[in-house]
Amino acid sequence: MSYDLIVIGAGPGGYVCAIRAAQLGMKVAIVEKRKTLGGTCLNVGCIPSKALLHASEMFEEAGHDFAALGVVVSKPKLDLPAMMKHKADTVTANVQGVAFLMKKNKVDVVFGAGKIAGAGKVEVTGEDGKSQTLETKNIVIATGSDVARLRDKNGKDIAFDEKVVVSSTGALELGAVPKKLVVVGAGVIGLELGSVWRRLGAEVTVIEYLDRILPGMDGEVVKQFQRMLEKQGFVFKLAAKVTDVAVKGSAAKVTFEPVAGGAAETIEADRVLIATGRTPYTEGLGLEAAGVAMERGRVVIDDRFQSNVAGVYAIGDVVRGPMLAHKAEDEGIAVAEILAGQHGHVNYNVIPGVVYTNPEIAAVGATEEELKAKGVAYKAGKFPFTANGRARAMRKADGFVKILADAATDRVLGAHIVGFGAGEMIAEACVLMEFGGSAEDLARTCHAHPTMSEAVKEAALAVAGRAIHI
Repeated sequence: MSYDLIVIGAGPGGYVCAIRAAQLGMKVAIVEKRKTLGGTCLNVGCIPSKALLHASEMFEEAGHDFAALGVVVSKPKLDLPAMMKHKADTVTANVQGVAFLMKKNKVDVVFGAGKIAGAGKVEVTGEDGKSQTLETKNIVIATGSDVARLRDKNGKDIAFDEKVVVSSTGALELGAVPKKLVVVGAGVIGLELGSVWRRLGAEVTVIEYLDRILPGMDGEVVKQFQRMLEKQGFVFKLAAKVTDVAVKGSAAKVTFEPVAGGAAETIEADRVLIATGRTPYTEGLGLEAAGVAMERGRVVIDDRFQSNVAGVYAIGDVVRGPMLAHKAEDEGIAVAEILAGQHGHVNYNVIPGVVYTNPEIAAVGATEEELKAKGVAYKAGKFPFTANGRARAMRKADGFVKILADAATDRVLGAHIVGFGAGEMIAEACVLMEFGGSAEDLARTCHAHPTMSEAVKEAALAVAGRAIHI
């Protein structure tokens, strides 16, 4: 059978691309090597981690916060199998939802490992080893990313056994709460999964190569957030390089040393989570044989998402830009519309990022450090949640909102929130920035009272020095 488009990879970027292309009248097939659709995000990433984050947050609230609200309950008991079932049920519902959308939009699903087998041809090899070749006018590579490996002092990859030394996938499947958990990497994944197990009772130590957590995020936000995590019980070893992870039985010893030089230290742990980032997944796709240009493991694309090979496109984690599911989705829609003769595009200046800890962090646009580096004159407006009535009522007063606006035009260049529900509140800043709005526009937009989002309005007012409630 011949198709207008074959998408290789059924994660958020791939399946969204397939749906949009089908909506636009194309004959579409999607190839997926897993037995289920949804990619890393739905199966072993975004969705299951958020299920455990929410469940563990409820467990901690019941044990520590209810009494202050006048809700008296006995000490909660952890039923980890039930919590894991909640996670599994959530994943199943989402995966089945994607399968339904494929049928609804008449997208053919082909399970197996996809590979470019020549111009307009995709070879799919199933688990049984049998292959079939599909013909198509266009191919979109949407294969996502894999966990990055950490190397020891001898340059050898530290192996994941997914029992003692785990990746983010294994950290979602632990059969018991570790007494001591070492997290290597203070990025989003490490802090989120570290939060899950800390709430459930683990002692968590985070080792980070850089001298700060959450690289790339606003420095002021990160500094305050680190203090919050330390109050929760996190221990941080920053500017430290892991040189060895030695497993013995059901435990491990993690050896690390200062990046600047100095004596090595060793920490014992029941479990070690290596969360040092992700790498594009392009193995076995036949890209080299097809002549597709690559750079640092990523497919090189132009502004229309096309590689140097006609008819071969790429989106998501395998191309430049942040490795975020929603970025991949927007690219998937854009490339589908381009293939249909429309003008799909992605505004890379307005892609939010969220850390789903407690409190959450959410950001969009430039940080203060980035604006200073570029020599952009700007004004900053801040407002703390301690001065927000709804936040006080919910005992969620940690954090603040910061709005950065161009000093001359007042156009909002960035927004940064650390606080309860930050991931939801950032949306209004995204909409504002997408339409080129100013801090004044945001400040004069009526916000419901009492809401957490009033702090966003107050931060916008603070850009001009006229916040009301501080």
